[in-house]
Amino acid sequence: MVMSMTGYGRSIMHIDDSDITVEIRSVNNRFADISVKMPRSLSYCEDKVKTELLKRVNRGKIDVFISYQKPQGEQVEIEPNISAARGYYEALRKIDSELGTHTEINANMLARFSDVFVVTREVPDEEKVWSDIRQVLTAAADNFNSMRAAEGAKMAEDVLDKIANVEELVGKVEAASEPRVEAYRNKLYNKLLDVLSNTDIDEKRILEEAAIYADRTAVDEETVRLRSHIGQFRDIVRAGGPVGRKLDFLVQEINREINTIGSKASDLEITGYVVDLKSEVEKIREQIQNIE
Repeated sequence: MVMSMTGYGRSIMHIDDSDITVEIRSVNNRFADISVKMPRSLSYCEDKVKTELLKRVNRGKIDVFISYQKPQGEQVEIEPNISAARGYYEALRKIDSELGTHTEINANMLARFSDVFVVTREVPDEEKVWSDIRQVLTAAADNFNSMRAAEGAKMAEDVLDKIANVEELVGKVEAASEPRVEAYRNKLYNKLLDVLSNTDIDEKRILEEAAIYADRTAVDEETVRLRSHIGQFRDIVRAGGPVGRKLDFLVQEINREINTIGSKASDLEITGYVVDLKSEVEKIREQIQNIE
């Protein structure tokens, strides 16, 4: 299926004792550009998040927001360092003895020294944390891709309608071009015949020259290539997948053939069709800028 580069997906889960939220947003971009915003403590997961998304996304400017919270907070254990406390106590008593002072030494005073207590924080299981985040990320990515697929289906339908309009206009160019080439050939032949009537030139040569110049205004080669490009365009859209770059290339080729027809056209009717063709192709080009 055809996928839009614009999408949004969100998932919220409570896993074990953690609340995890993942949001994914994207807009069109030439390449895959993924930005991840999450708590600094989870920075080791950033590359893994990008790797997971690249399995599902080929192009787009993608922003990922991850929230990870533990309701009970961080687990911390605090134990007194009796040896250090005794050392500080004895040192303070020695100062009193030497200086003749009388300092009231209690637990509050000793607690001011940072190494009197040993603080042990819970070390998170990084693999478990990543497994939980990945579960929520997968659900958010599925929602994200569902939205992109729905929009992509509408885009595919729209560009197929527009390419049908292009094909119809090509048919009108063909119908208008054929009799005009023949008329131009006859007109040119008669003019050459009149101009060269007093010269010793074979009439067959004049006819050949008239045909050569008249064929330069023919657009049948261009319309044949246009029909080929249109057929390829339809095949690519119906095949689905990451088709944006292929369609963009084909639109450039279609535009090139239309420009050539415009440069050859010496008739107002055909010129009008060329203007309509360029307008329709521009609409297609704008639409496929959002297709992955």
